[in-house]
Amino acid sequence: MVAMAPDSILKKNYQLSENVASACDWLAQETGLPKGRIKLAMTNGAVQVKKPNSKWQRLRRATASLPAGTGIRFFYNPQLLAIKPAMPVLLDDRQQYSVWFKPPGLMSQGNEWGDHCSILRLVELHFNNQRKVFPIHRLDQEACGLILIAHHKKTAAQLSELFSGRDIEKQYRVRVEGKWNSDVKRIEIPLDNKLAITNVAVLEQSNDSTLLLVNIETGRKHQIRRHLSQMGHAVRGDAQYGVKNSQVLHLAATKLSYQCPVQGRLVTYELASDQIDSYWQ
Repeated sequence: MVAMAPDSILKKNYQLSENVASACDWLAQETGLPKGRIKLAMTNGAVQVKKPNSKWQRLRRATASLPAGTGIRFFYNPQLLAIKPAMPVLLDDRQQYSVWFKPPGLMSQGNEWGDHCSILRLVELHFNNQRKVFPIHRLDQEACGLILIAHHKKTAAQLSELFSGRDIEKQYRVRVEGKWNSDVKRIEIPLDNKLAITNVAVLEQSNDSTLLLVNIETGRKHQIRRHLSQMGHAVRGDAQYGVKNSQVLHLAATKLSYQCPVQGRLVTYELASDQIDSYWQ
């Protein structure tokens, strides 16, 4: 195999015809990449394997042996693998689940190109791989704020049911471009041919922007960003539905209130404005 430049982007699928003693050595030989680069890709979750009669899973151990018939997916993007993610902040550990502050730039969970920039993987590492992690809900990669991570399947199902059943109060602080008409307090514009309802209240205004308090009654993809953009007031820093600029997305999930399935009582988590203002400079 001809040596590949370490800055090349690769997307490869393999099916092993014979046993492999070392996954890292085999991939280095197949791709022509240095072993150090292969190890980094494996550590960062960019290598997936499917052994016979098993499911796809990320392979992180460089010296792992693989039997014939194993499928391998190798996704190598050196720019993505080199990213050093901002670290989430643990706000409360309830053992069966935990509550975190997700900074901008973190994915809720990984993708085929890796998971080292996902809050799921960073939470897993925080607990030294001693706890399982289950996603409950998502925050856009560019957004920041409160997010729940479950550590038991039963708790994950209970919390997910709260979200799907709209039995959880969610609030967001959002800064939009321009002056919002304070008479507009409810947006009911269908998204993807489905009912979508967003409630807004003005917190403060400046010459060129408005800070809104937002809650949503439905959970459509990018609902807040799309609704506000459709009203002529894109979220500041929203390159997808607004105007591309150098600012981060001014959207933060600032409150979660729900009946805790572990303690059986109402719990509320709320971020102070100074906890997000530093990200909105």
